[in-house]
Amino acid sequence: MNYTKAVRPIVPILLCFVVVGCGRSDHLGKEPSLTNPLDSREHSAMVSSALPLRVEETTALDQASLWSGQRGSLLGDRRAMQRGDILTVVIEIDERAEISNETERSRSGSETLGVPQLGGLPQRLDENLPEGASASELVSINSSSNSSGDGSVKRNEKLTLRVAATIVDVLPNGVLSITGSQELRVNFELRELLVSGYVRPEDISRQNEITYDKIASARVSYGGRGQITDVQQPRIGQQVLDVILPF
Repeated sequence: MNYTKAVRPIVPILLCFVVVGCGRSDHLGKEPSLTNPLDSREHSAMVSSALPLRVEETTALDQASLWSGQRGSLLGDRRAMQRGDILTVVIEIDERAEISNETERSRSGSETLGVPQLGGLPQRLDENLPEGASASELVSINSSSNSSGDGSVKRNEKLTLRVAATIVDVLPNGVLSITGSQELRVNFELRELLVSGYVRPEDISRQNEITYDKIASARVSYGGRGQITDVQQPRIGQQVLDVILPF
């Protein structure tokens, strides 16, 4: 019975270690596994049927012409516009920010209160005061304060990427919801790029490309997982201590 009571507090700790270890079991002694593309939203959008586009009546001669306005013709608009279509997202971030603030403040003050002549009272008070004390200067106050502050912020970010994204949904107002993913595995480290957001069809260029600054609610994630990433991240125990310790 005593053995059960002694083991019971250790069980939750062991379970925590098991849960933490499961997060790295995917690449324990081997390369990290790639995500199955069949389980992605992109694949689901490609295999599901989209809403049919409005097609005007054309004759057989128009269909055979290279100069018709159809999508498959020589001059047709081949930009992504419906669910399951693919477009290229160009991510070029080169931002710099530098802010510098400096504040300095100084103040000094002096006040003196004395009663040299008041009906002879100061002279009478001096008789009862200790030796060297005088009532001619009752109060004297001096104050001085000085404060200064200096702050600086400097940031430099540069990122250039290109990723193919898929239209996963067409909203009622015509805005396109896109999602794209890209995974690159080198040895035992997996790099993954994720991008998602909303774009307007008219912002897509004739080359079927769109820049990241034209994507609303853009979410861009560039990271990875593997043995190198595990070493760079602090352990779960250290992260917990950083949160709960007050110093």
